[in-house]
Amino acid sequence: MPNFRMNRATLTILTVTALCSCQTKQADIPLAGTWELVSATTIEKDSSFSTFDPTHKMIKILNATHFAFLNHAVNVPADSSHAFTAGGGTYTLTDSTYTENLAYFSDKKWENNAFKFTVRIVGDTLIQKGVEKIEKLGIDHVIIEKYKRVGN
Repeated sequence: MPNFRMNRATLTILTVTALCSCQTKQADIPLAGTWELVSATTIEKDSSFSTFDPTHKMIKILNATHFAFLNHAVNVPADSSHAFTAGGGTYTLTDSTYTENLAYFSDKKWENNAFKFTVRIVGDTLIQKGVEKIEKLGIDHVIIEKYKRVGN
């Protein structure tokens, strides 16, 4: 009987250790952090154009499982014409394939859609390229966004 207890205790310790080592830590996620948009390009059919607006500031915040983005006018106009957009949800990252599952957005028509991107990090720059397609809204274009890491 003593060997059974010892084996059971050893098995319990090994199981707990194995389970703890499988948990993903935020520091291990290469995308985790805060990123500021520094350029944006849209490609529709054969046309390519910049959609980066220097009068606005946008950040994207990523943790191990969720993303959020916030975009607002840098200088608020005297009238109520300034726009604020925000959105977020969960994401998955498999190799360089990053998929956003948009659960929240200022424009509810965009919610509950998944957007697949290829991502790469070069130094402190995150480059994200993929298709935004929502058939019911007539949206079908490629976007390329570049973000600089904010802080450490």
